[in-house]
Amino acid sequence: MSSRNALTDHLLTPSNCALLVIDYQPPQVNTIRSMAPGELVANAVALIRTAKLFSLPIVITTVNVKNGTNPDTIRQIRDEIPTSTPWIDRTSINAWEDPDFHQAVVATGRKKLIVAALWTEVCLAFPALDALAEKFEVYAPVDCVGGTSQDAHNAGLQRIVQAGARPVSWISILCELQRDWARTETAEGMVQIGASQGGPWSTELALKK
Repeated sequence: MSSRNALTDHLLTPSNCALLVIDYQPPQVNTIRSMAPGELVANAVALIRTAKLFSLPIVITTVNVKNGTNPDTIRQIRDEIPTSTPWIDRTSINAWEDPDFHQAVVATGRKKLIVAALWTEVCLAFPALDALAEKFEVYAPVDCVGGTSQDAHNAGLQRIVQAGARPVSWISILCELQRDWARTETAEGMVQIGASQGGPWSTELALKK
């Protein structure tokens, strides 16, 4: 196995990154037009399971639940979030402008942030730009986020990439955190996530059984 420093590695490791989950609520999911909502949700679930497998800090936030304007996080996501996870409801469109959310992110002690949010052009773009301005590294899982149109999604991604964000996929994050099949404590869990996600990797794994 590699002897690279898990804290200072320029790649993602279980010791240097955190996952932020922003606004996976019915109104946001139901208005996604850049990809099939069911596929997006399945990918987001796989991402959260990946974060749990590698014990990443997770921060989740919703908008306008306590005041009754919006319903809570969709069940598929809610069921995956550990009960100990900081869960912040807010009124600000930009999650980064909410003091409790910002404090929870800083409290993770991680400078590499995997930011999954709906919509791409708003609830991903705004906090990603602010995090970059504060010298965090932002990783945008492009197959776990979506916009109100394909153009809106593309423009949101382009905007944050131009500012320095790194586009990734949930599978790339899974493999980057695992890095070596000799890490047997997580190798089986990695395969289980791939098998349960329902995409092409799942089909390939099923064929090999």
